[in-house]
Amino acid sequence: MPNTNAPAWQALVAHQARFSSAHLRDLFASDPQRFERFSLELEGLLVDFSKQRIDDTTLRLLVDLAETARLGEWRARLFAGEKINFSEQRAVMHPALRYLKLGAFPSAAWDVMPEVRAVRAQMRAFSERVRGGLWRGFSGEAIRDVVNIGIGGSDLGPKMVVRTLSAYQRSGLRMHFVSNVDSAHLAKLLDSLDPRSTLFVVASKTFSTQETMLNAHTARAWLCAAAGEGWARALPLHFVAVTSDVGRAATFGLPEANVFRMWDWVGGRYSLWSAVGLPIALAIGMNGFERLLAGAQAMDTHFCEAPFDKNLPVLMALIGVWNTNFLGASTSAVLPYNESLRFLPSFLQQLEMESNGKTVGRDGLPLSCQANPIVWGEIGSNGQHAFFQLLHQGGWLVPSDFIASAQSDFPLPGHQAPLMANFLAQSAALAFGKTEAEARAELEAAGIAADQIAALLPHKVFAGNQPSTTIFLPRLDPFHLGMLLALYEHKVFVQGVVWGINSFDQWGVELGKQLAGRLLPALQGEGDTVGLDQSTRALIAWCRENGDF
Repeated sequence: MPNTNAPAWQALVAHQARFSSAHLRDLFASDPQRFERFSLELEGLLVDFSKQRIDDTTLRLLVDLAETARLGEWRARLFAGEKINFSEQRAVMHPALRYLKLGAFPSAAWDVMPEVRAVRAQMRAFSERVRGGLWRGFSGEAIRDVVNIGIGGSDLGPKMVVRTLSAYQRSGLRMHFVSNVDSAHLAKLLDSLDPRSTLFVVASKTFSTQETMLNAHTARAWLCAAAGEGWARALPLHFVAVTSDVGRAATFGLPEANVFRMWDWVGGRYSLWSAVGLPIALAIGMNGFERLLAGAQAMDTHFCEAPFDKNLPVLMALIGVWNTNFLGASTSAVLPYNESLRFLPSFLQQLEMESNGKTVGRDGLPLSCQANPIVWGEIGSNGQHAFFQLLHQGGWLVPSDFIASAQSDFPLPGHQAPLMANFLAQSAALAFGKTEAEARAELEAAGIAADQIAALLPHKVFAGNQPSTTIFLPRLDPFHLGMLLALYEHKVFVQGVVWGINSFDQWGVELGKQLAGRLLPALQGEGDTVGLDQSTRALIAWCRENGDF
């Protein structure tokens, strides 16, 4: 866990005490070169930190904190394939999934690339057959609809990328994603599909995830009913699996040729780069998928090679630590100004809060500081007419990430300029606000009477000083999306190192799964409720009396 009594941490505490009254308005006024000094561009991806409440001293002290936490050493261990997920005794090797260079990775002694490349080749061959109309269903029809059945990272990752890159989909395939065990999610979709031309991708590392397998068995029954007596032959034509358990996939009815392998060193929320990304390859083609990998690899290289004070993931992470642990922010907003990025906030919620939403350090002791803030967000234009009022005048400190692409992925005349105007206006308004003198001058210029000005003035003042980072992509293409996602992945890793957290386990998720497994028999009338709390017992009884299961 972090030593909050260490000199590096205490230096930041002292700096915050001196710096707490600084306003972004004054920081910009005193430094004409602030944007140039606090922004970085990499491969066309521009990240502007200048509207964060920092100065040169803040960054220097934050870099000292990273060095005290031995970030360089932990980064080397990550890319060397060491078992840094110590609680599950697993390596964390998602960078291998986007390694496109020749040679071994992570090392000649342990080279995972032959099997990674073999799965990529399998993905390419399969996706090209489906996209080209050569993979046929049980009645000889080409595939027109693809349904991904997964949950967590096996749903959020591919769904987010497919929706984000919808402008690059040329095959005519309709892509669908099912995750919720609530039958409303799957039932309505099945009603709209033709079993003769539907392909299901079942994504589960263990092939035993309750929600995923219940949905998969329901989909299988739907298909088999349509195929009739030929159901056994039809099943492999309409189902493939992404899993590490070939045996369970075989029990489901799938031959090994229909199984795309994944490995225990791939965490669910980092798995879209693996065969879990098969829906991405089906949607945009394998060449597009590999451009996504290339963008992520470019960010991997930058993360490994750039000095900390010029390193995008490191700076993003350290500024987040500053906001959370020294400025006192308990929440963080993700605000994409691009409709195609609608699912990015949900994806980042899992990435950040499942990774670092913890109060116990690697040493098993309680953390001496708050770790990950609550992450939330919405499409920017919609958010402006919903919760932005609170950001401007609610009195809460809410650091925000504003994300946009300079070029529209679906250009229509007259739309992009107003979108960018709102995008740029909101971060500026949050940073600088409006003083009482500015508000009074505005009202006087509008000819408002003095008594009305006195009444209106308190409502027209905006405190500002809300910190934000602006992330600009030149365009929302596979390469730059890969860069963006890897940027956030490494940000999460760096923060976990600083907080002394294992960012790669998720025992809180497992707790809920275990309890649900115990309650299910009781709800079905096949188990007892002994040992359960009185509220849960009463609710089970009410459900059994009123439910339809």
